[in-house]
Amino acid sequence: GNEEPLHHACASSCGEVAACLVRVPTAVVTQNMQVGRYASLTEALSGTMRQGGLGAFYAGYGTTVAREIPFAFIQFPIYEAFKNRIAAWQSKETNPVQGAACGSIAGAIAGAVTTPLDVAKTRIMLEKPVDGQPKKYAGTVQTLTSISKEEGVSALFKGIAPRVTWITIGGFIFFGAYEQSTQLLWATQLWGQ
Repeated sequence: GNEEPLHHACASSCGEVAACLVRVPTAVVTQNMQVGRYASLTEALSGTMRQGGLGAFYAGYGTTVAREIPFAFIQFPIYEAFKNRIAAWQSKETNPVQGAACGSIAGAIAGAVTTPLDVAKTRIMLEKPVDGQPKKYAGTVQTLTSISKEEGVSALFKGIAPRVTWITIGGFIFFGAYEQSTQLLWATQLWGQ
């Protein structure tokens, strides 16, 4: 196709903004149930609504989007660059397994770089303010600064190993399926010439 890495990154970013409208409330409810705040889905839904209305379901939305957009803008250009280097080196286009490996490595790099944003997102989503006290975390930059000052910069990278591992594995599967599907769609001429 004629797509450029910037096109993929922009399209992915738009998709992430929309997907986060569903993903963030789901994560808020799931994570609060996982840490034992609520025993059932009904309790989690009503408790979250009582805690702050509809807005409580979107705690961390801005930070989640702030994590996903840089992730896409890091991942896709690296993925394309790796594919181009391999294709030039072997004097032919990459195959789906090579494309999957390129996407997997690109995802690992993007995942590592955006881990501080993931940490901030999780803190914002899971914060349970003490009655009468203001929230400790009030936005992406403030949360990153607060964590860094109180716990040290290394705290911004808590969970980096499992995050990078699952993104690497998931990226291999996603990009492998993406590459194979693209190859099949071009071969069957379902896509234009």
